[in-house]
Amino acid sequence: MLELLRKYRFYLLVGFLVLAALLFYSSNLQRQQETTIFEKVVLQLAAPLLHGFDRGYRFLEQTWSRYIWLVDTEAHNILLREENRRLQGELTDLEEVRLTNARLRKLLDFGETSGLSGVAARVIGVDASHLFRTVLIDKGLEHGLREGLPVVVAEGVVGQIVKCAPRQSRVLLITDASSSAAALVQRSRSRATCRGRGDVLVLDFALSRDDIAVGDAVITSGTGGVYPKGLMLGRVSQVEVGSYGLFQRVNVTPSVDFSRLEELLVLTEATP
Repeated sequence: MLELLRKYRFYLLVGFLVLAALLFYSSNLQRQQETTIFEKVVLQLAAPLLHGFDRGYRFLEQTWSRYIWLVDTEAHNILLREENRRLQGELTDLEEVRLTNARLRKLLDFGETSGLSGVAARVIGVDASHLFRTVLIDKGLEHGLREGLPVVVAEGVVGQIVKCAPRQSRVLLITDASSSAAALVQRSRSRATCRGRGDVLVLDFALSRDDIAVGDAVITSGTGGVYPKGLMLGRVSQVEVGSYGLFQRVNVTPSVDFSRLEELLVLTEATP
């Protein structure tokens, strides 16, 4: 401590003298009308020092104020970001509810306009093995369903129920290789059997002489005992008529996008 006092004694002495002069000047300022030469010298010497003190004080004050302001602002921003995420989540949920209601309304409108009565169900599982093309729905025996009932959407035929539990059912899609439906080419009234073949359908037993063209709509004929008449199956995408043979090869693109199934209508009556 003594070493520091000896090292900075000159600066301390100068500071003490300047402070004493300022105090002396302040005490005599109100008792005199003119400033003396000594006071002018003191003011001249003290002005830079006071100016420096003033700038330093203002800098520290502004820095501290801005720091506190930034801390408060950051906390406020965190709250705003959390509130924004919450509101975005609510908007997403509301939009999903709106879209679901729109799909259900479309499905129910289809049932009303077609005169078909049924039970709306939601897809809760998809067969991931690819050995069978099936989906699991959230309705079963307790809802009046049973095996063999047809399942549709507004776009057309989905398939039929093959397994039924109290609260769930498994639906075999029309595109499965074991599925079939009695079909009718809407334009020419040609009859055939529509079978699943992976992502497409084929028309079996379509006679070579039958008038079938690409783009023709293929509907259910109502004679198979499962699907009511007039339900959309798909449109003809390819026709091959050989020089020999009784039947022609016809591929059909399904009218239903099976990768986007969410809500279905299980028809509780086999015929309208």
